[in-house]
Amino acid sequence: MDFYKELGLKFKKEACINAEDKVLVEKAVSLGHGELSKNGSLVVKTGSFTGRAAKDKYVVKTQKTEKNVWWENALREMSTETFNALKKLAIDYLNEQTDLFITERSVGAHKTHNVGARLITSRPSAALFSNHLFRDKIRELNQDDFTILHVPGLEIDPEKFQELRANTVITTCFEQKITIIIGTFYAGEIKKSMFSILNYELPEKGILPMHAGANEGPQGPSVFFGLSGTGKTTLSTDEGRLLIGDDEHALYDEGVFNFEGGCYAKTYKLSKEAEPGIWSACNKFGNMLENVVMDPVTKEVDFDDKSLSENGRSSYPLSFIDGIKDSSQGPLPKQIFFLTADAFGVLPPVAKLTKEQAMFYFVLGYTAKVAGTEVGVKEPQATFSPCFGAPFMLRHPSVYAELLGHYIEKHNIQVWLVNTGWTGGVYGVGERFPIKVTRQIIRSIQKDNLKDVEIVQEPIFGLQIPRELEGVETNLLNPKKSWANLDEYDNKARELALSFHQKMRKFPAFYETYKKGAPIIKAQRTTQPSL
Repeated sequence: MDFYKELGLKFKKEACINAEDKVLVEKAVSLGHGELSKNGSLVVKTGSFTGRAAKDKYVVKTQKTEKNVWWENALREMSTETFNALKKLAIDYLNEQTDLFITERSVGAHKTHNVGARLITSRPSAALFSNHLFRDKIRELNQDDFTILHVPGLEIDPEKFQELRANTVITTCFEQKITIIIGTFYAGEIKKSMFSILNYELPEKGILPMHAGANEGPQGPSVFFGLSGTGKTTLSTDEGRLLIGDDEHALYDEGVFNFEGGCYAKTYKLSKEAEPGIWSACNKFGNMLENVVMDPVTKEVDFDDKSLSENGRSSYPLSFIDGIKDSSQGPLPKQIFFLTADAFGVLPPVAKLTKEQAMFYFVLGYTAKVAGTEVGVKEPQATFSPCFGAPFMLRHPSVYAELLGHYIEKHNIQVWLVNTGWTGGVYGVGERFPIKVTRQIIRSIQKDNLKDVEIVQEPIFGLQIPRELEGVETNLLNPKKSWANLDEYDNKARELALSFHQKMRKFPAFYETYKKGAPIIKAQRTTQPSL
């Protein structure tokens, strides 16, 4: 308790520290913060924010962060003076609350390369989320670990602070090792704040932090990079393979390790048939559902109803999933998959990448923002997110890319591009690849069944596509063959390929080094393609 008192907390009554999940669920219900579903899930609503507040992320600018942070990445600068003022308001707010909930957890399933995370909140559902997504303490926490002041109910006047854009703030000071979350009840901000912290700190140790899922089979582990909605959770949770984790990992010379102790799965259109493991976890007592519609009488949840948000979420511990890797660690991966939801329907469902292509597409980070994952996104939009997780990458993309290239080359890791998006036309015309098709592709690669399959080069992007793949229609493998109008395909593919060149010009030195991995079509003046 000494740490918390030194921080300035006064406690109106004894704080609830490291409470069991059952206690936190009961408190959330008794305080009116949520309801229990028929199957025992805690169902909560997060108000106006059902996704990340992407425009309201700040880092305190100091002598060190000024040089090391990639400020051009939509990161807002904050002075130490403003941070201290917000910290005082946050602590004053917490001191006004009758009930306080504190969790002390570890982030990173590694005895050395972990960071402690203290969460202080008046929301038992937020403490439950911390129990789910972070890990049991590996060691006693100290002054080098991080504290999250979670005050989503705190109302501030942004006009009183010259540096603030709105009354929502997610800010981190690396000198004080404190993050403050103000004005948003969306639980995802808690985990992404800690992910951003590890993304900043681990590269100094030569470790690559990854916005990626991972699983392990008889042939070894696989890693799945991808933005929210591209399939990381779905594809890393697969029958017959052990789940290491679904979202955030690190790669180093000994292998991979998960940052988290749980999963944060999207629930829209979740079905028992397509995703039995995730569906089961989402229907257990102790699981928490965010912005999922529940019948007020029967207490049945409807995963097909997106009236609250298409970004409905479920958080649960890894123990809710059958077939997990207890250590949350694995050896070096045999394959890395770049998952992209191509909203233009021109990328193949799978392509084998050279090292140069892997580096190019990693920094490019092309995909589509899926509805609901960010405030204001109502339908898929083309986006380029370096390292397949730019919103959480605090350093320049070249830092992470060079680490990736080092491990690919040193350990002979094969990288594959997998399109989990559309085929047969752009979004609204074509159809999204069925999960079963993507699973078949992934499983074939994991079993090394493509080793002797003939590879052909696609003429616009220069991608290496398997001519055939057992269990997958041949026409699906070549995206052009799935379009009714071939000229329309060529035009849209060229338009997208040219935009790849244009986007990578933002990183001229990197582009010059790895342009052999770029689309074959030569760069010309073009605008970013629109749907």
